[in-house]
Amino acid sequence: MVPDAAGQEVRRLPVKHHGSNRLEEVNHTEGRSGAEPSGHRHADGHAHGGHSHAHGRGVLEGQGGNRKRLAIVFGLVVAYMLAEVVAGFLANSLALLADAGHMLSDAASLGLSLFAMWMAGRPASPQHTYGYYRTEILAALVNGVTLVAIALFIFAEAYQRIGRVAEVDGTLMLVVATGGLFINLASLRLLHAGKSENLNVRGAWLHVLSDALGSIGAIAAGVLIWAFGWHWADPVASVLIGLLVLISSVGLLRETVRVLMEGAPGHIDVDEVYHAVSDIHGVVSVHDLHIWTITSGLVALSIHVVIEDVDSSTRLLKTIQDVLYRRFGIGHTTVQIEPVGFVERDLIV
Repeated sequence: MVPDAAGQEVRRLPVKHHGSNRLEEVNHTEGRSGAEPSGHRHADGHAHGGHSHAHGRGVLEGQGGNRKRLAIVFGLVVAYMLAEVVAGFLANSLALLADAGHMLSDAASLGLSLFAMWMAGRPASPQHTYGYYRTEILAALVNGVTLVAIALFIFAEAYQRIGRVAEVDGTLMLVVATGGLFINLASLRLLHAGKSENLNVRGAWLHVLSDALGSIGAIAAGVLIWAFGWHWADPVASVLIGLLVLISSVGLLRETVRVLMEGAPGHIDVDEVYHAVSDIHGVVSVHDLHIWTITSGLVALSIHVVIEDVDSSTRLLKTIQDVLYRRFGIGHTTVQIEPVGFVERDLIV
């Protein structure tokens, strides 16, 4: 270990190039987590100028309190979802069943968040060098597809009921929907403390918020049926609730596909990142910039940076990593430092 000009400790690691027996020493700068997980390797045939690892430490901070809140809300939502299913059949209310389907999406989201927190705590392995963060994304994909199916089923049932209005027990529907609204409001209060610090909690909070709106729709339909006998309000309310489910599922699927396709996160402007690094004094040019999401809240970046003064590589590496972290919140970065005239082998056909 030797300190650089900025006091950053740098390890001199040998890196072997593919197709060659030549070894080169490269600077490996420890990231903010201070340690690299076992089994994390780079086999791209290039000497990496620096690799900063956050590896989700920021994502995992404060998980204990958030996990407890999510577990309590999960229990409340599941219990009342079952109550709404039973009441929906007893009252012959499609709106209650639709709201129960929406609460199922909330339960799935909360369960997914809890499962993701548990999986995120598992260590990386030689076969899974990023750990098990992507489990959340795969579960979200299944969740999104299921929600679309639920919404389509609700629309089909509502269409049939509009043609033949069924008798609905408005009183039971009103009582159960009101209870569901109170459960949602209590859940929103529990999750409020963590929604600004954790993306999983924020997503769960938004799910519960949309379900609260669904409960309000069911209450409105119950009032219209109880007061005026307008039984058509039940399928109309179910359609509105189904739209909430569909909107939530489409947004979830869009974000899931973006992550699985290694797309750049929506909140990061890639051109802005490119210019931010290019404008650093001492940087000649930038290429092969890639930004992707490993899991919710954990963004990774790799970039090749051409410099004139090789002796200043350690200082520039530290500056680049600081700019990426401060301006864009990207803590997991791989920066390949290249001298002017360096010719690299392009293995991508």
